[in-house]
Amino acid sequence: SCLCGSAPCLLCGCCPSTKNSTISRLLFTFFLFLSTLVSIIMIIPGVEKELHKLPGFCEGSASVLGAQPRVDCSSFLGHKAVYRVGFATAAFFCLFAVLMVCVRSSKDPRAALQNGFWFFKFLVLVGITVGAFYIPDGAFTSVWFYFGVVGSFLFILIQLVLLIDLAHSWSQRWLRNAGESGARGWYAALCTVTFVFYAASIAAVALLYVYYTKPEGCTEGKAFISVNLILCLIVSVVSILPKIQEAQPHSGLLQASLITLYTIYVTWSALANVPTQRCNPTLLVRNSTGSATASEPLTSWWDAPSIVGLVIFILCTLFISLRSSDHPQVNKLMLTEESGAGAGPGPGGAAEEGGERRAYDNEQDGVCYSYTFFHLCLLLAALYIMMTLTNWYRPDESLQVLRSPWTAVWVKISSSWAGLLLYLWTLVAPLVLPDRDFS
Repeated sequence: SCLCGSAPCLLCGCCPSTKNSTISRLLFTFFLFLSTLVSIIMIIPGVEKELHKLPGFCEGSASVLGAQPRVDCSSFLGHKAVYRVGFATAAFFCLFAVLMVCVRSSKDPRAALQNGFWFFKFLVLVGITVGAFYIPDGAFTSVWFYFGVVGSFLFILIQLVLLIDLAHSWSQRWLRNAGESGARGWYAALCTVTFVFYAASIAAVALLYVYYTKPEGCTEGKAFISVNLILCLIVSVVSILPKIQEAQPHSGLLQASLITLYTIYVTWSALANVPTQRCNPTLLVRNSTGSATASEPLTSWWDAPSIVGLVIFILCTLFISLRSSDHPQVNKLMLTEESGAGAGPGPGGAAEEGGERRAYDNEQDGVCYSYTFFHLCLLLAALYIMMTLTNWYRPDESLQVLRSPWTAVWVKISSSWAGLLLYLWTLVAPLVLPDRDFS
């Protein structure tokens, strides 16, 4: 019953009194992390070399294009495996997003499917993953690449919303603590963190100019770095303007410094995908014979931007699963509101009985979060981590070479611009819409 029943039954023996909604979100997030771990294993050099033993997994890659009867895709196997695991994970969460449409409370019969039957859910995920490895190659990789690009762009926007919310909450909390305690240590900490963020951003910009540009050429890289640097300066200045400070007393340079640092990271990630060896020293190009044109080892897909992206992915998915925002506007945007449901164990919940620690149903009067939107967020997260682990690379038209396309560069740069505009809007919105409450 612990594997097939409800989430409270599953964790009754190892958790304190916990909300049913929180446990369910954590378990679905665990499924996502499990799929991520499988994807990471697939691109480990030793495992990647063994994937050719799967029947038909490395044959007929060029049959659709008619280029030749067989392509030696041995150097693409890890890439193809990650795509199939990502497809299976996205399909799993898409299935639950559709099944959970318009669930309003735990009294809906479908809520039992959301909060229970974990063993069968695991079997479904495993079954979809195994079946994904039998998808004929053909145009699958090329088409699924663009699905991954769109999904990753949307997840980056979600990351930006969470980051902006974190920055505002962080500043407000420290300023509130400073005001209540009268201690200057909070102001010193605020200034120190802001200085560290800006110093790291300036150092990163200098390194980007050194490693990703040349005195002659590399115009795109110079333009991307310069434009984002100017935009970061603009939002930093706007955040401390008297009019903005009057409308939003908690607005300041801490938020702007955090957004600046993230923008520089996204710029770095974009430049790492520029498909020009001269302007991108980290570029790795594989061909079908297994040779590499960069100085990096053949199977080295773990560059620094991917590692940072993986860490940010983990933090954002945990944020989505564990807590709601301090700001009602963000909760409304993310369709999450912890106060919308019961605050404690109800008569039907599994409260602590006989001294045994149990979870309780806190959604009898209304769900704490939109089930469908939560699964859509995990779907986008699955696509984002799929693209991150493959460095946004894809085979060229002849399926002979695995390259980094300009599409990845423009998607990342566009997402950085969208994030800066979104943060700028949070600053000027109280002035543009004076009748709305932005407290």
